[in-house]
Parts: sequence; structure tokens; C-alpha cells
Amino acid sequence: MEDNQLNKRVSNAIKWSSITQLIEKLIIPITNMILARILAPEAFGVIATITMIISFTDMFTDAGFQKYLVQHEFKSKHHKFQNANVAFWTNFLISLFLWAIISIFNEKIAIMVGNPGMGIVIIIACIQLPLTSFSSIQMALFRRDFDFKTLFTVRIISILLPFLVTIPLAFLGLSYWSLIIGSICAQFSNALVLTIKSNWKPKFFYDIKILKEMLSFSVWSLIEAIAIWLTAWIDALIIGFYLNEYYLGIYKTSTTMVNSLLAIITAAIIPVLFSTLSRLQNNDSEFRKVFFKFQKTISVFVFPMGVGVFLYSDFFTQILLGNQWSEASKVIGIWALTSAFMIVFGHPSSEVYRAKGRPKLSFMAQILHLIVLIPTCIISAQMGFWILVYARSLIRLQFIIVHILIMKIAIKIPISKMLNNVLPPIIAVLAMGMLGALLKGLNNNIWWTLLSMSICASFYIFVLLLFPQFRKELSGLKSQVRVKLGRSA
Repeated sequence: MEDNQLNKRVSNAIKWSSITQLIEKLIIPITNMILARILAPEAFGVIATITMIISFTDMFTDAGFQKYLVQHEFKSKHHKFQNANVAFWTNFLISLFLWAIISIFNEKIAIMVGNPGMGIVIIIACIQLPLTSFSSIQMALFRRDFDFKTLFTVRIISILLPFLVTIPLAFLGLSYWSLIIGSICAQFSNALVLTIKSNWKPKFFYDIKILKEMLSFSVWSLIEAIAIWLTAWIDALIIGFYLNEYYLGIYKTSTTMVNSLLAIITAAIIPVLFSTLSRLQNNDSEFRKVFFKFQKTISVFVFPMGVGVFLYSDFFTQILLGNQWSEASKVIGIWALTSAFMIVFGHPSSEVYRAKGRPKLSFMAQILHLIVLIPTCIISAQMGFWILVYARSLIRLQFIIVHILIMKIAIKIPISKMLNNVLPPIIAVLAMGMLGALLKGLNNNIWWTLLSMSICASFYIFVLLLFPQFRKELSGLKSQVRVKLGRSA
């Protein structure tokens, strides 16, 4: 009975998470398409450095408490809310402290990230720090309870705000200020709506004993988050230092666009995966079964998306960003290709470590990657922008090897089983890639591009269905749909 209830909650969570991501991934690219045609790459470069600072300080603001509240098994609802209060007040006080530090050393920080003269801009942008602390705890509690329906409402409000705030301000010539003001408004709306809808409300309660218990998990989660931040942002920091805002804008906007595109799949599934695995952390058999199911599902969709964007990067760049971003095409292509493999073999592994309450493993993976990544970025940046782009993208394959080895040694999940689990999608996407390369070489006409993309997608599905297991799963899915339609009738 408990398994059935968990399956229903997981299915419902995936439904609302998927709807949220579908709408988000339709609206955000449209927003970026408009802004990319109004604002210069340099403006996006400024925003990239500000986002880098905010994302770094946000890690200390949250201190890993979000993951603790999702993963931990509490004695009672009262005990859970006590922990939430301690997490909230700790987050809030840390955010005010960090904002004060940023305000005092604003110009030095601006110089360090390659944007001298932007000290005041950084101070104003970082007002988001205390706002984020208001929403992070509620968001964790909603995820823990699989209440992705409420998170859907919150997210939809925040992604619609750019049409009301950011885009009008950009048309008025406010450049990067339009993006900053839009982000502040989005964080304010998140904090307001989540606080109103949450059953838990902040109260004046604090317990050092609870804080110590939370920190025993969260300290490692925080250290892990710092390592993840370095992995995600060290390239941008190095570009800002060695090159300029233009190249930083080209690079970060391109990689962000690809990440947003592929997140149509991952952003809907990964949060649900973590919540589900956390509930099954003491049941190894079901834990592995769920992991393999999610990994296979992700691979079926992400592999063709990554290879497709790589093959047709010029087309996607023109559609998504416009003429002034033609240099972004190569960045988008190689990043999409390597991201597909990183998402399938790396992202689910990280969720496994955290769900098992072993964030040290994720930290170890990050450190082993950073040992190779940092010198690679520094050396390649001095050789030129494009050398860095390709070196940074390809070095992600080393990260995949690290994750696979940790999963085998520490989690006892065989490498062969992980590879066999996604072998059919790999074979299908390789066949699709060869066909796509052949079709692409015949003509550059936009109509032929659209037709050849459709042919590739159809061919991928055809090859995938040659495998009996996928025919069986498709048949089962059809049966479920018929049953649901019959019930609704």
C-alpha cells in the first residue's frame, strides 16, 4: 500500500514538474530570444559576473539546509517545522551578513571578477540574497512533500515577470539594469507566494542542538556545493579575467541556453528523482530499480536533443539568439553534445550520493574533476577563446569517468549495468547522428533543415523501437492511457 501511495505521489510530482518545465522552457527561450535581439553580448557578460557572485553567496546563505530538509527523516511534523525554523533564521542572518560584506568590498569584488566600476551594480543586484532566504526553506518543504503543484504556480508567476518588467525596461534602454530589476522582482514574488501558500510560517524559534545536527549533514553539502559552483563557474571567472565581457557574454549565454533547452527534460525529472530516492534510501533493491528507470528515461530524450543541437547548431543559434550571436554557434554545438552524456551519467549519480546521505562522494567527484579542470581552463584561456571552449567541453568526459567509478566502488552499481541500461538510446542516437550529418550536407535551406530534423527524429524513434524492451514499454504506456481514458469516460 505504501509503495502504491509513493508511486502515485511520484507520478503526480513528475506530472506537475513536467508541466512547469514545459511552460518554462517555452517561455524562457522566447524571453531570451527577444532580449538577445535588444541587448548586446556585453550586457549579458555583466549579468553573468553578477550571477556568478550571487550564486556563490547563495550557497552560504542556504548552507545546504534545503537538501537536509528533503533528505532527512523527521520524528514528527512538529520536529520538521522546528528544523525549518532553525534553517530559516540561519539562512536569513547569513544572507544579511554576506550582503553587508559585499557592500563594503563592492569595488574590489567587481575588479576581481573582471568588471571594474560595477561595485554599485553588484550591491543593488545582491538584494536578492535576503529575498532568496525567505523562499528556499518553503521550497524544500514542498519538494519533500512532492507538492510540485504549488511550485508550479510559483514558478509560472516568476517566469512571466520578464514580459511585464525586463523586456519593457530593455526596450527603454536600461541594458543590464533591466535584467537585474527583473531578477529582483522574480525573487520577491517567489518569497511572497511561497510564504502565503506554505503551511509552515517562520516563527521565533532557535535551537543550537538542532543546528549542530543539521550542520553534521549540511556542512558536507555546503562544501559539495562550493565544489559544484567552482565546476560551473571557474570557466566564466577565467574568461572574465583573461579575456573580456564580450566573450564572457557569448560563452555564458550560449551554455546557459543549451542548459535551459536540455533542462526541459532534466529539470522536470531530477528534483523528483532526489525526493523519490531519499524515501527509498534504506531499500537497496527499489533504490536501484528507480535509479535505472530514471536514468533510462532521461537518456531516451536527452541523447537525441544533444546530438540534434550539435548537428544543427547554426540553425538553433539563428533562431534562439539572432544575427549578432553568430559566434555562439560553435559553443552551443559542442556544449550540447557533451552535456547530453554529462546529464545521463553525471547528474543522476549526484542525486544518488545525496539521497544516500553521502554528500562527501559528490564532493570527492567535484574535487577530482577540478584538479584537471582548473589548469586546463587557465592554460587554454591563454591560448585563445576557442581553444578554451573546446577544452572546457571535452574535459567533461573525465568527469563522467569519475562518476562512473564512484558509483561502482561506493554505491556498488556495476559500470556494465549502467552502460547496458542506456545502450539502446546510444545506438539509436549514433544512427540518427550519421543520418543527420548526411542530410545536412545536401542543402542549407531552412525548409530542408526542418525536414531533415524531422526525418532524424523519426529515424531515431524507429531504431529505438527495434529493441524489444522499448516496444514492451510503449505497449504498456498505451494500455495505461487507455485505462485512464476509460475511467474518465
